[in-house]
Amino acid sequence: MDAILLLILAIAVVAIALVAVVTGLVVSGRRKPEPLPGASADVLAPPEEAEAPTEAPAETSAEAVAPAPAVEEPVLERPEGTASRLVRLRQRLAGSQGGLGRGLLALLSRDRLDEDTWESIEDTLLTADVGVGPTQELVERLRTRLRVAGATEDPRSVLREELLALVDPDLDRRLQVSGLDGMPGVVLVVGVNGSGKTTTVGKISRILVAEDRSVVLGAADTFRAAAVEQLATWGERVGVDVVRGPEGTDPASVAFEAVKEGVETKADTVIVDTAGRLQNKAGLMDELGKVKRVIEKQAPVTEVLLVLDATTGQNGLIQARVFSEVVNVTGIVLTKLDGSAKGGIVVQVQRELGVPVKLVGLGEGADDLAPFDAGAFVDALLG
Repeated sequence: MDAILLLILAIAVVAIALVAVVTGLVVSGRRKPEPLPGASADVLAPPEEAEAPTEAPAETSAEAVAPAPAVEEPVLERPEGTASRLVRLRQRLAGSQGGLGRGLLALLSRDRLDEDTWESIEDTLLTADVGVGPTQELVERLRTRLRVAGATEDPRSVLREELLALVDPDLDRRLQVSGLDGMPGVVLVVGVNGSGKTTTVGKISRILVAEDRSVVLGAADTFRAAAVEQLATWGERVGVDVVRGPEGTDPASVAFEAVKEGVETKADTVIVDTAGRLQNKAGLMDELGKVKRVIEKQAPVTEVLLVLDATTGQNGLIQARVFSEVVNVTGIVLTKLDGSAKGGIVVQVQRELGVPVKLVGLGEGADDLAPFDAGAFVDALLG
């Protein structure tokens, strides 16, 4: 019996030993091998934080690694300065207005200034749109001076002095484009259809940009999509922001937003283009008054410029009166003066409104707008 127990015990010991050996082999088969002495840890796989290869694989196409094309910044135009504009003012006016001065000088240089000659002088001035009142005043002063001086005074010098007095060189022709207390200057531009308002707004912005002023434009002529697009183009050319709204938007709201942006961005000047209005349409004129009132909830209007076509003559004066009653015009812009021999409109419109001509349009070019200079104008009249 004891022998049997010993045999069973021996068999159990052997079995346990066999199980231990098998179990050890299985565990050893599942254990990862220890790295070899001196071997790096990335022999089998790159570490998780390894950087991507800096060079593209050979099979990568040229298009995949080509750099993205650089986005070119729009090249802004540098507008012409005021000095060179004035030089061109003299040249252009001399070419288009010289006929009036030459005609007057020819008459005043006659050996005998009889009544027929003075009547011819009056007719010449009236034809040039100087107006009845200014014409009579000028003729009377010329008669008095030349009668007293006789042959001792040069008719040209006398005529120049009297024409200059008629144009009035003492009027303040500065554009009020600056506000007070950090507010922007606000320029409201008004006029009838076809007078050149939108173009004038764009050209004024160029004058201000040339003087390193920051400008915001308000496209409040919302009834003409073409006018809004035209103004946007003017702004893009010199890097000026243009505030606009959908076609048919209330013009007053666009004007309000333009001035608001000018206040928030601390712009120097905001210029608001308005819809061309017929002076005999009461509703449209009332709306123009509304635009001005709404603007002034943000900042005072510092300048109201009335744009007139210099070739319209008496009709332009009728327009001027009505606009002045609605929005208190502070300055006149005469367009197309280079193509008209009727420069006397300068004198007549100033007399009619009691406000100065501040700018004159001299052509179709982007910088063909210049500050009005009384001396240059009279010299141009005399040729």
